[in-house]
Amino acid sequence: MLAVHDLEIRIGARLLMSGVNFRVDQGDKIGLVGRNGAGKTTLTKILAGENPPTGGTVERHGEIGYLPQDPRSGDPEELARTRILNARGLGDLMVKLEQATEDMGSIDQEVYDRGMRNYSRYDDEFQSAGGYAAEAEASAIASNLGIKDSILNQPLKTLSGGQRRRIELARILFSNARTMILDEPTNHLDADSVIWLRDFLKSYTGGLIVISHDVDLIGETVNRVFYLDAIRTVIDVYNMGWHNYLKQRESDQERRKRERANAEKKASTLQLQAARFGAKASKAAAAHQMVKRAEKLISGLEDVREVDRVARIRFPEPAPCGKTPLFAENLSKSYGSLEIFTAVDLAIDKGSKVVVLGLNGAGKTTLLKLILGTIAPDSGTATMGTRIEVAYFDQMREGLDLNASLEDYISPGSEWIEINGNKKHVKSYLSDFLFAPERTNSPVSTLSGGERNRLLLARLFARPANVLVLDEPTNDLDIDTLDLLEQLLQDYKGTVFLVSHDRYFLDNVVTSIIANEGDGFWREYEGGYEDWKIQKARSDKIRAANSGLKSEPKPEVKIEPKVEAKPVAAKSGVQKLNGKERQELETLPLQIENLETEQADIGIAMSNPDLYKNQPELAASMQARLSEITADLDIKLQRWELLLSRSES
Repeated sequence: MLAVHDLEIRIGARLLMSGVNFRVDQGDKIGLVGRNGAGKTTLTKILAGENPPTGGTVERHGEIGYLPQDPRSGDPEELARTRILNARGLGDLMVKLEQATEDMGSIDQEVYDRGMRNYSRYDDEFQSAGGYAAEAEASAIASNLGIKDSILNQPLKTLSGGQRRRIELARILFSNARTMILDEPTNHLDADSVIWLRDFLKSYTGGLIVISHDVDLIGETVNRVFYLDAIRTVIDVYNMGWHNYLKQRESDQERRKRERANAEKKASTLQLQAARFGAKASKAAAAHQMVKRAEKLISGLEDVREVDRVARIRFPEPAPCGKTPLFAENLSKSYGSLEIFTAVDLAIDKGSKVVVLGLNGAGKTTLLKLILGTIAPDSGTATMGTRIEVAYFDQMREGLDLNASLEDYISPGSEWIEINGNKKHVKSYLSDFLFAPERTNSPVSTLSGGERNRLLLARLFARPANVLVLDEPTNDLDIDTLDLLEQLLQDYKGTVFLVSHDRYFLDNVVTSIIANEGDGFWREYEGGYEDWKIQKARSDKIRAANSGLKSEPKPEVKIEPKVEAKPVAAKSGVQKLNGKERQELETLPLQIENLETEQADIGIAMSNPDLYKNQPELAASMQARLSEITADLDIKLQRWELLLSRSES
């Protein structure tokens, strides 16, 4: 379906790759990985036919569905629903059918006759293209991607960037394309939609090329991995799944390290010999050849070491601040009839790392902006504590000046930047973020989506903030940079308040979760993403049980009256608690609290990724204990509910 021959790609004078050959056949599911700026997005645009290659050819067979990072295609006046349905030619037909239906209601005989003719014609075409069954399929795809009917009925020009992206993804998934090329398809999707997309791609039978920072999606869907090596300007093809690729790539990297070490050793020997030979005129030519051989051996080694330098980046030490940097009281916010928050109280302590979870449209970004003071609540207050310095990461990158050079964006008007009291040249600082010195005077507009996010992070790290507010910071980042960001945030001593759908990132970084429970109600959970899932499932179960107890009709007890007998009260059918049971009811809450505390402590300990590498037996025992606690909690909670209901009867 795709065949690439001797492909060469350049951006200006910079060579991204050359001599590239590969095929994508039916059933191939390829994960395209590599550092931000390696050329992943550039390659996908060329494969999709959006841009021409510098050299070589791309053969395409069958329809290609391409999701770019920032989709803006389609008529801005077109309805979102029509845009999706037109992937199979249904959207415009539905518009024509609606017009024909309107014409059939006309009292003008000529208009009526035209409507009758057109309806019959368009309805035949509509049914041939899949009809209402296909329309229902498109609606189901849109719903699973978190696209509401209210959005589907809006023109494209009125939608946000994230909404447009989901509309384009729905269109591509509905299109029945033979090959799909998806550039970060999980961006702007909530957790449930990501899981659904993962299952969809697993069952997809065509060819797939996907760029994603979502390790779960890559791990469960791809059967081949293409690694774009920006240093060697080649694509390493691994005909295996993600997990086997990671092992093989690590082995390849170790081999290359040994080869580099040997090359450096040989080059050093040659340079020493050249220095000795250079002192003699008769051996000057031999010395010159030795220098050339040494230079050839070490050429490219500096670029390789540049990758390793990223790990030395650290946040500036946060300045001292008050005990509670962020807090809100009785916070409420609505948009029209939609309640986003209702009487929310919030206190985020110093050093906490808190994530806001919820479906798209639940108000996560709104909460961040309320805390930052960029929008006002309908009621209540959102306040920052004393001596607070905030650094904000915006998922839509609205703060980026596309015309500024990288240097000017990081350090306007100065070649130097101060980190922890030490001055550093801005070129050197940017090189820590994998921006080569020759690129630092280029405009921001020349960067890829992932590179732009990396630049935003570079600016974020340069500020001596004690509170980080991050809105989807993992979008478009390559997996290595994502791992680095996780480590940086783990080590950060300040307060972090963020929105993210990346569950691995959340498990590795956050200490608590504020989750939207619906109808403007928000609740805080301790621990990471997996801890939240366990606690949420348990609280849903209790809520359902309580609802069942409240809604369960009381049994009717019929009493046959007897004239000669005294009135007798009807029995409820529920036995009162005996002494032992009353004592049990009093002690159960403390037992439940102790178990929940232990559960949270284990969850925090297990969120440390080093535990699994350094102490696998301890990690296994913790997991076993966690399962025991979960089962024990369910039993005790059910017993407590039963005794409580009997005590109140």
